[in-house]
Amino acid sequence: MNRNGLYSNQNFHFGISLFQGCTVSFEKLARLDLNLLVCLHVLLEECSVTHAAKRLNLSQSAVSKTLTRLRDQFNDPLFTRSAHGIKPTPRALALVPLLEQLLRDIENLTAPAIFEPKSSDRHFKMALVESAYPLLLPQFLSEVFSKGPNIILDTQSWEPNTFSKLQRGEIDFGVTGKDLNPKDAMLTLMPPQDIVWQELHRDTQRCIVRKDHPLLNQRWDQDNYLRQRHIQVRCDGSDRWLLDYKLADLGLQRDIAIYVPDFNSAASLCTHTDLVFTAPSHFANYIAAQLDLVVVPLPFELPAMAYTLFWHQHQEKDLGHSWLRQIIISRCGDLSTV
Repeated sequence: MNRNGLYSNQNFHFGISLFQGCTVSFEKLARLDLNLLVCLHVLLEECSVTHAAKRLNLSQSAVSKTLTRLRDQFNDPLFTRSAHGIKPTPRALALVPLLEQLLRDIENLTAPAIFEPKSSDRHFKMALVESAYPLLLPQFLSEVFSKGPNIILDTQSWEPNTFSKLQRGEIDFGVTGKDLNPKDAMLTLMPPQDIVWQELHRDTQRCIVRKDHPLLNQRWDQDNYLRQRHIQVRCDGSDRWLLDYKLADLGLQRDIAIYVPDFNSAASLCTHTDLVFTAPSHFANYIAAQLDLVVVPLPFELPAMAYTLFWHQHQEKDLGHSWLRQIIISRCGDLSTV
């Protein structure tokens, strides 16, 4: 594949099925232009003929003609016009994960036997929990871009389906918090068996409050903590953290006033309310300095959690993946542990 995302040979004889559970004849494969699939992949990402043409370094007319061929190939319209460009049909949407995996496999098949970061323009996709951005990314970005100046890191939010994305090859890495005790992890986050993981950094929980919060002049203990109203971030799609499970074991629970989707929004709410936000200590210290908030300890014991790097086992021998993986692990390993 060249820098425009196109393959130099027009036809490929490759024994890979586009459809799960379906065998495609070599005769059909011989007639298949792989560049059609590259164009379809870009169209699905852009949902715009104009933007797809720019990415592929082609004219709009050429992309339109390719779309016509794709429609004939799949016997489906694939896209319909919308107010903001083109909208994929259900058939086209069903092809997204299959195309991702197919193009990744072909790129790996044709990749050189060695990985040269200085000349590579590899595009790595990562899903990270929000609190990992200020803690972990600064540890390894400098080395990655100094050794691989054309490397692209494409980050997205950690979501409940991140493990599925790793399994389908849609992303290369995931980073989120994992509880250390296997029994605790069973309650909060347990990766599938084909997902490999490496602990990066352990962290504990702290509380964030506004500068003039009344509790700062009071006895700060578990009872006071439970009397407060709290902000809860939905992590990994769940409304409950390990903290909530541990309190439930004691017959206790927090008074959650508001649920929010991310850490920054939760911290921002602390600036002008009496709500308490419990968060990993590194993020708590970082955001408190940014927003002039106060960090106080969690007034009872809670097991530490570990920011953890996840990847799928099929990536184990990929040289580029291994290169980036080792940089992340070694650089983040320099952080002190709890």
